[in-house]
Amino acid sequence: MSWKRLRKAGVGALVVALIISLLPSLAHADAVVGETVVTLGADLTPQQREAILKEMNVDQNVQTIEVTNEEEHRYLGKYVSKATIGTRALSSAKITLAEKGSGITVQTNNITHITETMYANALITAGVKDAEVYVTAPTQVSGTAGLTGILKAFEAAADTKISDEQKEVANEEMVRTSELGEKIGDPDKAAQFMMDLKQKVAEKQPKTQTEFRDLIINVSNEYNINLSEQDLEQLTQLMQRLSELDIDWGALSDQVKKLRDNLDEFLNSEETKGFLETLLDWLASLLDSLKEMFSSN
Repeated sequence: MSWKRLRKAGVGALVVALIISLLPSLAHADAVVGETVVTLGADLTPQQREAILKEMNVDQNVQTIEVTNEEEHRYLGKYVSKATIGTRALSSAKITLAEKGSGITVQTNNITHITETMYANALITAGVKDAEVYVTAPTQVSGTAGLTGILKAFEAAADTKISDEQKEVANEEMVRTSELGEKIGDPDKAAQFMMDLKQKVAEKQPKTQTEFRDLIINVSNEYNINLSEQDLEQLTQLMQRLSELDIDWGALSDQVKKLRDNLDEFLNSEETKGFLETLLDWLASLLDSLKEMFSSN
């Protein structure tokens, strides 16, 4: 199936691959379905703030939180240049908690470099689940800083705390995926590669740097992606950090089963539906086996 057809299938279809991400355990028992929180860039003008709130179609009493440029630099500074992050916080986000097991959906506006799938994949890595997300800005921006606001909004809406380590790993993953997408000229292919790479890490459980490196090379060969030495080094370090995050295998399996129920809503063709149903059958079997293995350990 071509990458172009996967793109047309939309975020919903691509989220199928997201469920094999290394999902950290992040309980939010006090979360209320329908709870909405908005984060606004601290450097928006009053007119821009008003326009964005109207664009988000939220009540004037909605809980709003500011995201500063300093916060954006805190989580992104290690992975992108200061010039890329900029000196003003403009990206804004709205997050609404959804029914348990409904998964993540993402929509964007004026975001040029980070795709909806990249956001969703990074959010799952950070432990976010069951949420509707909207990311926007008053003018076109790369979107790299947008994840900071989304995570801050989720913490407020779900009354929980995401560790700085999880935030940093999620931000790095988003940046690396975006960079790879630009390099190969296909952001969807880059996102799919990253998803499959994380699946292999979950399945193979590599331990040493050499094992991680070999695994990355094998997956990149399957996608016919040529990685430089710098790419290999960065991805090796990222996958090692991912493997050290806490993994909730039970929640992961639940995501697969729920996605099966939502296939009709997500898919645009019977051919794609058949392909993904077969994939889900295989994933469900794999995840059940992994859950049993880790439970026994």
